[in-house]
Amino acid sequence: MNKDLRFSEIKLYKGLVVLAIISTTIISCGSSKNVSSSNSKKTSSKSISKAENLRKLDSDFDGKVPGSVKSLLKDAETYLGAPYKFGGNSSSGFDCSGFTVKVFQDNNFSLPRRSSDQADSGKSIDIKTVKPGDLLFFATAGGSRVSHVGIVHTIENDGEVKFIHASTSKGVIISSLNEKYWNKAYLHAQRVL
Repeated sequence: MNKDLRFSEIKLYKGLVVLAIISTTIISCGSSKNVSSSNSKKTSSKSISKAENLRKLDSDFDGKVPGSVKSLLKDAETYLGAPYKFGGNSSSGFDCSGFTVKVFQDNNFSLPRRSSDQADSGKSIDIKTVKPGDLLFFATAGGSRVSHVGIVHTIENDGEVKFIHASTSKGVIISSLNEKYWNKAYLHAQRVL
């Protein structure tokens, strides 16, 4: 076989491997716009959902958060702004499931490493019953394959569900299920605590 041809084949193969890794990264943890909780121009989640034709993904949560969950969420907030890093599970960089593993581990609770395995942990719950500390799962590439996970952070008075997660574009941020991207990608919720 010609050496130049073999070299070209090896180079092409390496390029395809890199492309596959990058594609997996983009698909595995999605992206999002940052949601600020101190936004002075608040719009009701119900009017946003209606205007953008989004699914109604609100919770009827009563507002009582146990101390252990408050502690977990406080730990999660310490990582806000940490960058995205494929395979990462420390403050120097997280992927989505590495973030959830680290936060829960910091609070003496063990989760599987992959988001698809985390999606089978605990018990499946309806979105109307989610509360802070529950896990939300998404299919960021469409379909029904779990490719992203976040932790329910807060439930607004109107039922809007906000979650903290490691996004590929902005690292650890807080997003809303009323954002079009996340609303369309949402699959289900799990209670693991």
